[in-house]
Amino acid sequence: MGYRYLINFLAGRNKTEGGGKMPSACGLACEVCGLRDMNFCPTGGCVPGTDPEAPKKLKNFEEATGHPCAILECAIEKGVDHCTRCEEFPCDIHYNQQKIYSEDLLDMIKEMLEKVS
Repeated sequence: MGYRYLINFLAGRNKTEGGGKMPSACGLACEVCGLRDMNFCPTGGCVPGTDPEAPKKLKNFEEATGHPCAILECAIEKGVDHCTRCEEFPCDIHYNQQKIYSEDLLDMIKEMLEKVS
């Protein structure tokens, strides 16, 4: 993929290469996470925030963990498929949670986005 692809994806200028499935709202692909393959994922695999299954996946996550997935919940509310396509990304949800992205990576993404805007 490379640096240029990442910048274009973050800026919303391209979809996945080869018509592949889009990752979850946070940007983590189920194929990378692996919890679904181990039958440990509380949602059976996450989806983009605009996917018709997103509210059901959010409910399943909350029932399994006792709390909602803040990232998917926000993506649904804002009507975005992926956080990286939201005008506010990276936002406090990511900085406070730091489970998907480290603070260093979020700062790097913020700098890259500032260069392309």
